Amino acid sequence: MSGRRRGGTAAGLFGASLLVAATVLGAGGASALPSAPPSGSASPGGPGAGGTRGDQDESNGRRDDKENRGDKGDKGDKGDRGEESGRPGSPASTSGRPTTTPPSTAASTPPTSASSSASASASASASTSAPASAKPSAVARPAPAGAVLTAAEAGPGAGLPTAQGLQQALATVLTDQNLGTVGLAVADAADGQLLYGKGENTAATPASTTKLATSVAALSLIPGDTRLATRVVKNAATGGITLVGGGDPTLTALPADQVQVAGVPADPDTAPASLDALARQTAAALKAAGTTTVALDYDVSLYTGPLLHKNHDGENIAAVTPLMVDEGKTDPKSLADAPARVADPAGAAAESFANLLKAQGVTVQGKAKAATAPAAADAPVLGRVDSPTMARLVERMLTTSDNTLAEAIARQAAIAAHQPAAFEGAATAVTQELARLGVPMTGVVLNDGSGLHPGNAIPPAVLVKLLALAASAQHPTLRPVLTGLPIAGFTGTLGKRFGAGSGAADAAGLVRAKTGSLSGVNTLAGTVVDAEGRLLAFALMTRTGAPVDTARAAMDRVVARLAACGCH
Repeated sequence: MSGRRRGGTAAGLFGASLLVAATVLGAGGASALPSAPPSGSASPGGPGAGGTRGDQDESNGRRDDKENRGDKGDKGDKGDRGEESGRPGSPASTSGRPTTTPPSTAASTPPTSASSSASASASASASTSAPASAKPSAVARPAPAGAVLTAAEAGPGAGLPTAQGLQQALATVLTDQNLGTVGLAVADAADGQLLYGKGENTAATPASTTKLATSVAALSLIPGDTRLATRVVKNAATGGITLVGGGDPTLTALPADQVQVAGVPADPDTAPASLDALARQTAAALKAAGTTTVALDYDVSLYTGPLLHKNHDGENIAAVTPLMVDEGKTDPKSLADAPARVADPAGAAAESFANLLKAQGVTVQGKAKAATAPAAADAPVLGRVDSPTMARLVERMLTTSDNTLAEAIARQAAIAAHQPAAFEGAATAVTQELARLGVPMTGVVLNDGSGLHPGNAIPPAVLVKLLALAASAQHPTLRPVLTGLPIAGFTGTLGKRFGAGSGAADAAGLVRAKTGSLSGVNTLAGTVVDAEGRLLAFALMTRTGAPVDTARAAMDRVVARLAACGCH
């Protein structure tokens, strides 16, 4: 065991540094080649107009200011977005074009106990094959996950850490009282073999690491190149037109030159669909038919069930509806940690659309109203715009911990699984799909897709299983789960963690992880390159009364210790 990186690990270090350098150099999307949207379907700009702030007090420690507000203390899950300021706005690239075939589960096995995995580690292979990455685009982009995996496993003689080595390396940092109650699982990312655990099978509140479960299930159920369509169709019953919500919360009403995510523009792969482009298409079709005055209603029948999350606060998450623009923010350009939301996102979207039609010379009669019946399946389409691909949406949701987007993706998973597109149906769809993939579901309780619900429960061993599935060569469609993870010290909700004062700065750039926070709860689950160049998956779950920034720094030091040792 060593506190320094060894000479034979240059390949692993190079892979990690390449990942960081490329992320800093460009806000690129994916190097995969997603299907091109229809002409005029999306405007240039960021990957949404500054969407929901998932776990935002990750950046500012404001969780402790809200802990006495009962359920609204869960607003702390908005902190994961705050670190993005001044950082690249787009997550890393995926390793290849998503397929439409559900991935195989043959190579995935549930994690074993720490003791049994320790004995098995002696005979484990030092490396496994990783999927080849797609040809990179001309835009500077982060290294594909396949390249990172290959580099991380390529160090000569890189061996698996042992349970004893990990226990010795982590003993001191795990006794930090600021951590409170701790659950930890560490696994080989190549095959999911559990190497070390501390309460690894005890379910704990996952907070926004719930989004890992949502992402894995969604990408398993839905082809990665799927796009969410917002349409305008003729309404034969009223003689007017209907704006049909397709479940895309990133749809923006802003002009292309005003769309930003934390002040950073996005490339075409991640640019949101434009409501203005939809209005232009619709107005052109209407005027071509000799119509300049029209009645407008809007169809939100895609979703069922309640609109409001149990912990809805009007800031951290919007009302969950299949039609909204700029994630329902009252100020579409707001980059606040917890932007105020409109009470009726669908009605506000329809009003914005009516104003954009007026700018194109088409007048809407009266006020747009909710449709009394779903739009006919064969209704003539006057306009259509499409979201970024599902793979890109998942990456964005994980990097920024976007609660509103997470609930939208969870509902798409429910639709694909033939479940009701509601909180309950989405949780059922995710649970059933994870079980089908071989994820051990003992102790797992899901109530939503975002992790805002305090009643969610996931053991650390399950979180590392999800990460290992995403890293598996047998599941290339899940790769955006890895490429969407924030990079310590550089991007997303880890942008301001692992800093100079944390005691964990040596691990900056070597850790990619999903953050999570609710009142008294802090979680971190992702991957780390250790001192011998091996990629490890980890999940650290804590419950503590310590100040939020203090607790997170203590967690970062645990993960930094993993990065600093070979742990044999």
